[in-house]
Amino acid sequence: MPSPTTPVPAGALRNIAIIAHVDHGKTTLIDALMKQTGLFRDNQAVDERVMDSGDLEKERGITILAKPTSIGWKDTRINIIDTPGHADFGGEVERVLHMADGVILLTDAAEGPMPQTKFVLGKALKQGLRPIVVINKVDRPDGRPDAVIDEVFDLFVSLDATSEQLDFPILYASGRDGWCADELDAPRENLHPLLDLVLAHVPPPMVEPDKPFAMLATLLDSDPYIGRCLTGRVLQGTAKVNEAVKAINLDGKQVETGRLTKLLRFEGTKRVPVESVEAGDLICIAGLTKASVADTIGDPSITDALPSTPIDPPTMAVTITVNDSPFAGTEGKKVTSTVIRERLLAEVETNVAITFAESANKDAFEIGGRGELQLGVLIETMRREGFEMNVSRPKVLIRQEGGQKLEPVEEVTIDVDEEFSSGVVDSMNRRKAKMVDMRSAGAGKTRMIFHAPSRGLIGYQSRFLTQTRGTGVLNRVFHEYAPYAGDIPGRRNGALIASETGTAVAFALFNLQDRGAMFIDPQTPVYQGMIVGEHSRDNDLEINVLKGKKLTNIRAAGADEAVTLTPPRRMSLEEMMAYVEFDELLEVTPQSLRLRKRYLLEHERKKFRKQMEEESG
Repeated sequence: MPSPTTPVPAGALRNIAIIAHVDHGKTTLIDALMKQTGLFRDNQAVDERVMDSGDLEKERGITILAKPTSIGWKDTRINIIDTPGHADFGGEVERVLHMADGVILLTDAAEGPMPQTKFVLGKALKQGLRPIVVINKVDRPDGRPDAVIDEVFDLFVSLDATSEQLDFPILYASGRDGWCADELDAPRENLHPLLDLVLAHVPPPMVEPDKPFAMLATLLDSDPYIGRCLTGRVLQGTAKVNEAVKAINLDGKQVETGRLTKLLRFEGTKRVPVESVEAGDLICIAGLTKASVADTIGDPSITDALPSTPIDPPTMAVTITVNDSPFAGTEGKKVTSTVIRERLLAEVETNVAITFAESANKDAFEIGGRGELQLGVLIETMRREGFEMNVSRPKVLIRQEGGQKLEPVEEVTIDVDEEFSSGVVDSMNRRKAKMVDMRSAGAGKTRMIFHAPSRGLIGYQSRFLTQTRGTGVLNRVFHEYAPYAGDIPGRRNGALIASETGTAVAFALFNLQDRGAMFIDPQTPVYQGMIVGEHSRDNDLEINVLKGKKLTNIRAAGADEAVTLTPPRRMSLEEMMAYVEFDELLEVTPQSLRLRKRYLLEHERKKFRKQMEEESG
C-alpha cells in the first residue's frame, strides 16, 4: 500500500461514504474492514466501534459526527466516511456526500429501509452517486433479505433513481462477523468481495490537477494541538505546507486569507502530517481562523466558489438561561451567562446545523437544531464540561409565508405488534397526525407511516414505549413545512411541587404516594418550587416532602409498619426537556437534572398565570 506521506495518483484512490439508518451496523462494518486490511497489529488492543470516539457516541451506541478513515487495498487507498444515522444529525450527512464518489447503502436484513435510509439515499442519488447495496445482519433469525431487496428497489424508484443507479450491485453481509458474499449460499469468509467491488464499481475522483488549488470545507472541528481544523476534498490542483490561500463563501465574497500551517491526510483513524496534497485527496488543514463549512479554500487567484448544498434550516429551539435556583453553583464551576454564551458560540462555529440568537440584555440564548436528540446531545456535552443552566421546553420554529402560518411536519414510521396498533393510531390522531400508509410487516407486526407536526411529537417517544410495552420502534425524519394544524393538547397531569427547602424524607414520600408518581428518592435535596412528582389530577399541588414522623415516648400498641416506597419515575435528559410545560424549566448541572417551576414562589406563579390568561384572552 502507498505510504501516507507519498502522493497517490487519483486513479489509485477511491472516496466512499457509508450511509444507513441508525443501528444498521455502519460503524461495526468499518471496524471489520480496518482489521482485515491490516490496519491494526494482531495483538493491538482495539475498542469496539473504534470510529465512535466521543464519550456520548460510545454510551449511546450512535454516531453523532461524520468521520473519515483510510484503508489500503491492492495498491489503492480507499477513504471511507462513517456518517450519522439519526435525522437530527442530517446536516453532517449532506455535506459529507460532497467528499464521496460512491456510497455503500447498508440496510438491516430484518428492518429493511427506514426513514433515515430514505433521507440519506435521496441526497446521494441527487448528487448522481451510484450506490452499492449491502444487506447487513443476514444471520438474524427474523431476517428477510429477499423482501428487503424488493423494498430497497421500490425506494430507489420512488426517489427517481436513474436507470444506471437502479442497476445496483448487491452483497449480503454480517459486519459483526466480518464477512460478505454476493449470494446468500456463497462461502462466508471475509470482506474482500466488498473491497473488490468498491474498486470495480466506484469511479476514481474526477479531478483537474492542472488548475489552481481549491477545496470545499465539509467538516469543521477543533484539535487540542493544531487548533481549528477544516476537513474537505481537494477538487483541483495541488498544495504544499505554508502556501498562501484565501477562503471565499458561497456568494463569492472573501472570508479571510492565511497560510496552510499544517496539511494532514487520514491514515486509519489517525491524521498524518504530509508535505503536499493532490486533487482527489481527503485532507485536513490548519491555519485559518474564520473559514467555515461550505466555504471554498484555495489559491489566492481563484474567484468562483465551489458549489455546495445549503444546510436545511433548524426546526426546533430551546432557550438556555443562567441557573438561578437555590442550589446554583454548588455542583458546577461554569455558571455565568458569559461562559455559557462563549461555549454556545464555539458550538455554532463547529456545528453548522445549530443556530444561535440572544436576548437584548444577553442573558437568554435561543439555540435552534434539527430535533430533541441533537439539542439534548449539546446540553449533555455542556453538562459534562461543568456547565450549569436552565433549559426551557423545546418549541418548534414557525414560519410566516404569504400571511400563512407554517410549521415543520415530520414523516413518522412506526413498527408495532398488531395488538398495540389501534392505541398508537389513536395517540397519533390526537397529535394531529395524518396516516399515509399502513401495512402488515409479517410476524404479527404492523408498519404505519404518518405525517405529523413536530409540535405533537415532542415527548411522545417515552409515551409510545409505555404504550407498546417497549416493543415498538418509532423513527422520524423532517418532511416539509405545512399549514399550522391548530391546537394540540399538552400534558394532562399537574405537577407535585415541593413547598419547602431541605432533604426529602421517606416517611413523607410514603404518605404522599397516593397523590401521584414521585420523581425523587428519599434523602434527595429539594428546594421550594422544585417539581418532585406528577399529580394524579390536572392541577398543580404543593406538598411537603420534608415532614418526618412525630416521635413520642409513648410505646405504640402495634409494631411500626415498614415504609414501602414505589420506585420513583426516572427520565432521561431528552424526556425531561419534553416533559416541562411553558411555565417550567429543566435545571441542568454536572451531577443532577431537576425539574422546577419558572417562578419558585406560589404568589409569583399566580401572578404569571393571571398575566398569561390576560394575554391569551
